[in-house]
Amino acid sequence: MTMREEPVRQRVSKVRSAARLSVAPMMDWTDRHCRFLHRQFSARTLLYTEMVTAPALVRGGATHLLDHDAREQPVALQLGGSDPGELAEAAALGADAGYPEINLNCGCPSDRVKSGLFGAVLMADPARVAACVSAMAQSVGDRAEITVKCRIGIDDQTPATVLPDFLQQIADAGVSRVTVHARKAWLQGLSPKENRDIPPLDYDLVLRMKDRFPNLHLSVNGGITTLDQAQGFLDRGIDGVMIGRAAYHDPASVLSRADPEIYGQGTAADPDKVVTAMRPYIAAHLEQGGKLHQISRHMLGLFTGRPGARIWRRHLSEGAHRPGAGLEVVDAAQTARTEAEATTAETL
Repeated sequence: MTMREEPVRQRVSKVRSAARLSVAPMMDWTDRHCRFLHRQFSARTLLYTEMVTAPALVRGGATHLLDHDAREQPVALQLGGSDPGELAEAAALGADAGYPEINLNCGCPSDRVKSGLFGAVLMADPARVAACVSAMAQSVGDRAEITVKCRIGIDDQTPATVLPDFLQQIADAGVSRVTVHARKAWLQGLSPKENRDIPPLDYDLVLRMKDRFPNLHLSVNGGITTLDQAQGFLDRGIDGVMIGRAAYHDPASVLSRADPEIYGQGTAADPDKVVTAMRPYIAAHLEQGGKLHQISRHMLGLFTGRPGARIWRRHLSEGAHRPGAGLEVVDAAQTARTEAEATTAETL
């Protein structure tokens, strides 16, 4: 039985349990192929889509953006928007498509989302956010959980004042699960890339919010790169940890041990076996007219830190874009990496 075939309440319950560890929604990265790859490393970690804008779904009819493989589950849909009615329609479409969680983006600092009055700019208008999540919840009923991803504040706001007020208003509107990126977002003066690194992290503030809002399921995000760090936050009472770029660039280190170490179930995944598991998925994609590089670009970091990692990346990078590139490129890359690993072992 696939997750889509499970009772709705069971799927919603599973996605909440999965939120103990999650991979952040990342534009241009966490597409359906990336998520399928990550699922081979961990059966339990919560995955997120790239942000999908409500206008694209409701006004643009781009419902293909909701396409996903049931084997990716548990996976949550992240929406961007600021109009309650439009977000309600988009959330309903997401629930219809089988997403057990619909997340509202209140943390992205890019110019694109600022101009659309959504993303981190919504930190300045918690009443609007409350109206949005309330409308979304009404539209999906018990088919999906409505959640929020936010920052601790923006620009000249005082996070210790702004964040608790923001959390209180969305909690009063019915939200019971929130992911907090523990940095401010500077909408004036910093680029989106700089907003990921320059504003200082304030993990203690997020931890204090857990004490202040014990009934909220709180996940922390920002600057976390290892499972040991994640476990440290869980040990301090936080409900979940979200990891972004580290999970993408080095999925083996972050995700391969997630099931046994974070969830206490299953065994660690081996990157070579993950490559083998990806072959049928890649073959099906190619048969449907897809291109190898659409999947292989997400696989470049599979062997980060291991012998032969550079050879693996070079083979995939150079070969996947060639006309007609197929599984032979992946097989050659895997063979070359294995040989390099054997040669390294012989010299030790």
